[in-house]
Amino acid sequence: MHDLAFVFAGFAVGLIVGLTGVGGGSLMTPLLIFFFGVKPHMAVGTDLLFAAFTKMGGTVSLARQRLVPWRVVGLLCTGSIPAALLALWALDRMGPASHAAQQIMTTTLGVALLLTAAAMLYKAVAFSPARAAAEQARRAGVSEAEATRPRHWSLPVLMGAVIGTLVTFTSVGAGAIGVTVLLMVFPLLPLPRIIAADIAYAVPLTLVAGLGHASLGSVDWPLLLQLLAGSLPGIWLGSRLVTRAPERLIRSALSVLLAWAGAKLVLI
Repeated sequence: MHDLAFVFAGFAVGLIVGLTGVGGGSLMTPLLIFFFGVKPHMAVGTDLLFAAFTKMGGTVSLARQRLVPWRVVGLLCTGSIPAALLALWALDRMGPASHAAQQIMTTTLGVALLLTAAAMLYKAVAFSPARAAAEQARRAGVSEAEATRPRHWSLPVLMGAVIGTLVTFTSVGAGAIGVTVLLMVFPLLPLPRIIAADIAYAVPLTLVAGLGHASLGSVDWPLLLQLLAGSLPGIWLGSRLVTRAPERLIRSALSVLLAWAGAKLVLI
């Protein structure tokens, strides 16, 4: 019975990711901890590989459409991959199942969920369809060199390092937070390419962090397969219903849910 529940949870998260583009980690990790009683370190480790495999297919599709700005992905990875390795080293020293590591994970996860909720609510309220269309028009026609030039060369590296640390400890950060950071750091990059960059750089980051967690024994492989069995058809369906869904309403409701989960984790 539990097996079917995990498949259904994977499908539900995949559907929401397909409909809204919200990172699966911000939904799946608290779901595993609160509803299924999975230990935080196992939930984070399993979800990292879950994210890597689900976003891999999206990256291939976006790369075929020539939407991925690889220079931007490279700058973010320059900060995020070393930060992920450093965070894994710290977890290894503490022991991922130790009380100290569990406390750091739950508190950091709570903060990450609150940041994600704030980023989602900001996008739902501030980016009306009319404003989004105006932004698209402003960013259109800009050269590749200009579009992929950050406000300052150090910003994508530093922000990548912060997100890499967050993702390794919590599996959250490469979705709504990543898109918001990219919007601020690369003001001339068109929105479809920002989303493409966010999905593409999350693949090596979650793969490195996920395999690191696997080496520490923090991945439940049967659970991972059950979640993927549900999420892959969920993402496929969500991506086809995206034009009919009330995205702003769904994002607003999810931001409230994530804020509740984040506050609960911080106050544990």
